[in-house]
Amino acid sequence: MTNRTRIRQLSPPLIETALQTPVFLAPMAGITDLPFRRLVAGFGAGLVVSEMVASQEMAQAKPSVRARARVELGMGEVGTAVQLAGREARWMAEAARMAEDGGARIIDINMGCPAKKVTGGMSGSALMRTPDHALRLIEAVVGAVSVPVTLKTRLGWDHDSLNAPDIARRAESAGIRMITIHGRTRCQFYKGSADWAAIAAVRRAVDIPVIANGDIVCGVTARRALAASGGDGVMIGRGIQGRPWLIARVAAELRRAPPPAPPAGAALADLVCAHHEAMLDFHGRDVGLRAARKHLGWYLEAAGAAP
Repeated sequence: MTNRTRIRQLSPPLIETALQTPVFLAPMAGITDLPFRRLVAGFGAGLVVSEMVASQEMAQAKPSVRARARVELGMGEVGTAVQLAGREARWMAEAARMAEDGGARIIDINMGCPAKKVTGGMSGSALMRTPDHALRLIEAVVGAVSVPVTLKTRLGWDHDSLNAPDIARRAESAGIRMITIHGRTRCQFYKGSADWAAIAAVRRAVDIPVIANGDIVCGVTARRALAASGGDGVMIGRGIQGRPWLIARVAAELRRAPPPAPPAGAALADLVCAHHEAMLDFHGRDVGLRAARKHLGWYLEAAGAAP
């Protein structure tokens, strides 16, 4: 059975549609806000994933905060997944229901964030250390909503516990419809190189689509990641900073088509200015300017003009 046949047979329509352009935007806290996700979506991303949302905070928020969250997360936007993190099944389920009620088309569960402030609360990649508990969270979320639920995780907590294949099997049985694997352990954080070949063990363990993530920065690395992992698509994270058009170039190269030229000159200036204005409009002047400075630095770096 080919990957494409498997996708047609096992993927719900929203997942199948996303995989028609199997190049996704990874969730990155403080980076992939709604203006940036819209910008990347405009370059043809098959799926963009929201910044991680703390499930308990969302579930216990005041109505006004919930209404703002619906806007910030772009819940009703096509091609967007809302990512939830947490350690308690009841809050994960309630947050998932709220997200679906707010228009979310796909719910993604975070089991991959390596940050100490997340793993210290037994969320994110710390859940890989307690797979039975992780499965209870997955079952709670899947049981709470009718939209597809996906999972993002890592190879394992460390190299002595590479349990991603087993977790993936159990997650698939619990109703997960697609899984993204970052090719590092939690203890690696972002050090060393992503081990795309290790993702192949997950690909062999399940029939649902598997997405390769980690160190994908161009069409060449995307093809290498897919060849090594056997995956059905790629998810790009840090490599897209300052280069939102990278999605279109990678997608073209995966189709063996000529990649579109990146914007330059006046076109690049217009893109940066439009992104800047979108951040100010969305966040307000003070927060928007802080966010814009980060992105401007990345644009300059990508253009080879960083100070």
